[in-house]
Amino acid sequence: MATAEVQGIDGLKGLMGKTIGPSDWRTVSQEAINDFARLSGDDQWIHVDVARAEKESPFGTTVAHGNLTLSMIDGLRLDLIESTGFKLGVNYGWNKVRFPAPVPAGARIRGTAEVTEVEEVGGGWFQVVTRFTVEVEGNDKPCCVADSVGRALPE
Repeated sequence: MATAEVQGIDGLKGLMGKTIGPSDWRTVSQEAINDFARLSGDDQWIHVDVARAEKESPFGTTVAHGNLTLSMIDGLRLDLIESTGFKLGVNYGWNKVRFPAPVPAGARIRGTAEVTEVEEVGGGWFQVVTRFTVEVEGNDKPCCVADSVGRALPE
């Protein structure tokens, strides 16, 4: 069950300025990192070579790709906000995306969300900007802060 349940545009506007969450914890396994490397073609040693990373990486282990962390926001989002009253919602892109801290293999992450903008953009569509902050269990610094831009078409 999502932390926040909203109905339509007014419900989303009601979330503006509020921190939603945190989501449930999710483990970022070495297997998930390897799968992402295979699918994306980014097989840099810092992600997939455990023995080398233990010896040479400043983190002492392999770490998740920043884009893997970013893509996991879509799953965390389901724990955070459930919206009804829309015919359709689509991913329109990302605004500012930052990766202030690494995600070591085997770490657990969770996220919070804050709706920062809800704006009518024409044709019945609304643009919704949501800032997601993802943390690694036990770290003070977030591992990802990203502004998701979506388009929503109310019923």
